[in-house]
Formats: sequence, C-alpha cells, structure tokens
Amino acid sequence: MTALSTLATLAVCAAAPTAQAAPAAPAATTTAATTTAVYGFAWQDGPRALRITPAKATRVKQYGVVRYRLTPIPGARERRIGYANAAFQRITAACDLKETEGVVRLDSAGLGTTKCGPADLDFVLGLGPTPVKITLSGASAATRVQEFLAAPTRTTAAYGTIKRADDDTILFTRAGRTIRLHHTHVTFNRVTRRCADPWLANHPNADRDGLGTKPCATAYLTRALKPQRYPVLAKVDYTPASNQLNEVWEVFGDA
Repeated sequence: MTALSTLATLAVCAAAPTAQAAPAAPAATTTAATTTAVYGFAWQDGPRALRITPAKATRVKQYGVVRYRLTPIPGARERRIGYANAAFQRITAACDLKETEGVVRLDSAGLGTTKCGPADLDFVLGLGPTPVKITLSGASAATRVQEFLAAPTRTTAAYGTIKRADDDTILFTRAGRTIRLHHTHVTFNRVTRRCADPWLANHPNADRDGLGTKPCATAYLTRALKPQRYPVLAKVDYTPASNQLNEVWEVFGDA
C-alpha cells in the first residue's frame, strides 16, 4: 500500500462516527445550542406559566400503549417556565376534554398529537399535575409542550412537619430533608370539632393514634396553616414522582 492510499484510509476511518445507542428519554436533552427538552409533571404557576421538576423519563409499553415512567432525579430543582407562545399537543381527541374518554392520540414516541394552544394548557393545568415533555428555547421559555401518558406511580405516607409556602404548596420536612408538595384537591383530616377551627384548637375527632378523623376540604388546610409561624406536626400522603400532596392528617400532641 502506498503512503497516499494509507493516508486516505486513515482519513475515512477518522471521519466514520462510532455507533451509540440513543437514550430512550432522558430527563433533559439538548438538541441544539439553545434548545432543551425537559420531562416531568407540570403544575400551574400563574398566567401562562408552569413549574416543573425535571425527572428521569423511561419509555415503556403497557397493554400496547406507549407510556413514560417518571422517577425523581436527586438534586433536581424546580423550574418556572413560561408558555405564552408555545404550541401545545394533547393526548386527547379534542383540546377541551378533561379525560381521554377511551381515545388517545399519540405519535410513535408516545407524545400527544392533537394541536392545541396556550389557553388549552391553562385549562389542563387547572385540573392538576400534567405529565409533559417541554421543548425550551433559552432558559425559561417553552416553544412546545407535549402531553403524554405517565405510568402509574406509588404514593408515600409519612410523618413530618409541614409549613405553608403559598396557597397551593406546602413544605414537608422529614429526617432533615425538605421537599415542596403541591396540591389542587387534598383531603384534610382534622382532630378539631369544626373544619374552620385553628390548628389543634381542640381534639374531639382524634383517633387512638392522635390522627384526625374529620374530613375537610382543601381550603381549610390553607386556612389552618396560614397563621402558623413555625412548622407543625402532621402525617401526609404524597406522590414522589409528581410531588403531589394527596392527603393530610392533623396530629394531636403537637406542641
């Protein structure tokens, strides 16, 4: 082989890319210099804005339907993202449906294909946490939001302290670790006589373990926590994948 042909062979080998398996759906992928994709559960956060904690997304197929299993990423921080100019693609057959009603519109990657707009995303987020893939242009502006089906996730029940962050969020602390839990509809189990009573004002509805047994609406949780300067003892049930607060028990014995 001549020196010229040897150099040509080496040039071809250097130019050939090495084959690598692409990840199914990473938590955040950069597809261009300023375009990033984020997966997770989105929550409403004011006019044309949402908040989302990036999660690891794994594509799975259940009963022939593509879904994504979302799991928390250690150290991931919640982000606030605007979507005023974003395209929104739903999994439902129409933009104004609360549920799929047995019909889903998905592409081969399991992402919604029904074309909707920012007002429709307002509507969906108002129903509760929504599993989405967000394509970002820059740090905090969404260009496209795509709904998908999330695989079922477990819930966790635990004792700890809670403190109001805002009317839709509490800070839950357990074993020295604090997480933000959001809620739209939550059952608040009180030990007090009335739902509107101050925190631990009385305890006729406490069971033998000191847990509240009187079910009250979400608004009473906010009302009871708002005057509290310091965290109070409670038992909570929440979904780690979405940081959704499902149920709260007031605990008699808190001082």
